[in-house]
Amino acid sequence: MSRVIFRVPVLGWPLLSLLLLWLLPQVASATHIVGGELDLQHKTGNTYRLTLNLYFDAIYGDEGAIRPTLPAGIFVKGTNQRITDVVMPLGSSTYVQYTSPACSIGSLSTRKLVYTSDFSLNPTVFTNPTGYYVAVENCCRNASISNIINPGAAAQTFYLEFPAVVRNGQPFIDSTPQIFPPLSDYACRGELFYYDFGGQDPDGDSLAYDMVTPLNGHATSANPNPGQAVAAPYSLVTWKAGLSEQNQIPGAPTLQVNARTGRLTVRATDLGLFVFGVRCSEYRNRVKIGETRRDFQLLVVNCPTNQPPKLQVTMPGTTQPYRFGRDTLRLVPNGNRCLSIRYTDPDPGSMLTMSTRAVNFTGQLPTFTTRTSGTVHASGQPDTLTATLCFPDCVDTKGKVFLLDVIVADNGCSLPKHDTLRVAFTATQPPNAAPVLSSTFPAAPLPASDANAAVVHIVLGQSYAASLLGTDADKNALALTAVGDGFDLAAASMRFTPKNGPGRATAEFVWTPDCGAVAATGTSNGLLVRFKLTETGPCEPLPQERVVRFVVDPVPDPKPFVPSNVITPNGDGYNDAFYMPDLPLDFCDRKFAGIVIYSRWGQPVFKSDERGFKWAGQGVGGLYYYLVTYTDGRRFKGWVEVMP
Repeated sequence: MSRVIFRVPVLGWPLLSLLLLWLLPQVASATHIVGGELDLQHKTGNTYRLTLNLYFDAIYGDEGAIRPTLPAGIFVKGTNQRITDVVMPLGSSTYVQYTSPACSIGSLSTRKLVYTSDFSLNPTVFTNPTGYYVAVENCCRNASISNIINPGAAAQTFYLEFPAVVRNGQPFIDSTPQIFPPLSDYACRGELFYYDFGGQDPDGDSLAYDMVTPLNGHATSANPNPGQAVAAPYSLVTWKAGLSEQNQIPGAPTLQVNARTGRLTVRATDLGLFVFGVRCSEYRNRVKIGETRRDFQLLVVNCPTNQPPKLQVTMPGTTQPYRFGRDTLRLVPNGNRCLSIRYTDPDPGSMLTMSTRAVNFTGQLPTFTTRTSGTVHASGQPDTLTATLCFPDCVDTKGKVFLLDVIVADNGCSLPKHDTLRVAFTATQPPNAAPVLSSTFPAAPLPASDANAAVVHIVLGQSYAASLLGTDADKNALALTAVGDGFDLAAASMRFTPKNGPGRATAEFVWTPDCGAVAATGTSNGLLVRFKLTETGPCEPLPQERVVRFVVDPVPDPKPFVPSNVITPNGDGYNDAFYMPDLPLDFCDRKFAGIVIYSRWGQPVFKSDERGFKWAGQGVGGLYYYLVTYTDGRRFKGWVEVMP
């Protein structure tokens, strides 16, 4: 095909002259709004960010119509009660891109104006089970729109729905789906136009798409920017005769959206500028919880004829073209894993590009080993191009049939035309035994996980050592590594010494924990270390891993803590004072804090922060009570009787 780029001004070109003649009578009355959509995203806590993406005609739009702020109203869906208003300031202005920038035309340029504001959805307020909606009203649309009545006076209401933020007494967080960014593409009359409106949902909700009539609302040309949005219901734009919600752009087929993917398609039969509406609804557990809508425009023009490219795939070892549905490519170890491709285009000077797309699998795609693009039917260029597509040695379909699309695209305007051949294949990879990892660490509970890691208890100040061994029957290169989960091994004074090599790898792990390690981990959670054995080979299996949790224990107390409870301060040298030689030992920051002795009436009679304290009584016999405290909050209570 021959690429045609429209630029303004160009004299003497019939196609562009017709396009300009069609537009010029309406330029004086054209206004500014191309379309837009609202977006509500959860940020943190009760804070949400409300955004309006407003698409503005950068060629004929009136700059004075761009507002520094726009107000949004939030209403209860079931009652239309106004809850609050959110004022959104203009944040950014950028140009909407074309799929193929070389196909841009001087009469079509769109700016994206982003209005945004953060606000709070109070969980004590936004609890209505019917949900809520947000609306922004503005006027007016482009006067040159072809498919609605009186477009220059038609307003626009941007609209989304969201659920209550509390459901069944629990927080219910939801962000609206984000529709694929718009493009400035135009459609060629009589040619299939395609456009990806599919969105992504931050919460993983299911999405469904349908065509909707754009909302008009309450704004007017006399009051184009109301200071406050009005509650629903909102009037709809009025379609011209013969058009409807399911027939928004005259075509064969008319404009339609794939309910699952959000892909728009139309083969327009009429020239003009057409407004259309698409709704994206989100479902959680099969229940609809919200929706967002996008209004946009599509310009349909006459384009030069563009013939689609053609490709032919030949299977390894044959000269016959591959036929989907009848042939299956079977890839085996040490066999030919490459397809031969020939591709061309009947149009002179066409620039062609090859690509591939996985249909029903994920993972590594085959690669082109020769050039994947080129020009055909031009001076000094061939009529047919060739490429070689080779599958990796380690592709393994596990007995299933995988599907791969081989695609050639031209550089046609407004959108590339394609030829796609679907290839069915099966593949097995060369045999490779997984490496084996053993160690002197204790066994871990099953199933293996971080929560079920092997646990090693090490006494503070004592050294612990372990060894690891990796082996591989195929003699592939092995490597042992150790990584701390959220910490550096060397910083924790852990030593890991690997010796890696073909078919065999060994390593030694040594650690003498100190109080620094206790301070970093506490005494219960410990330090998690991942020991991994990886193999370098033609088809690397999953690495083998051992996860070990190291817990530092205090030095055991030499004797049980059983303090005496009778003293006889009579000076005979036996049992004259109360003291505690067998107090639990200090453990890093867990230290003896002090002792307080109280009379039977609760009055303190003795205090000390010395571990080696001695108390000889108060000269008065009777029962006394003590409280021993440690810096980690541990407490020991008891009594002692003084017998003079």
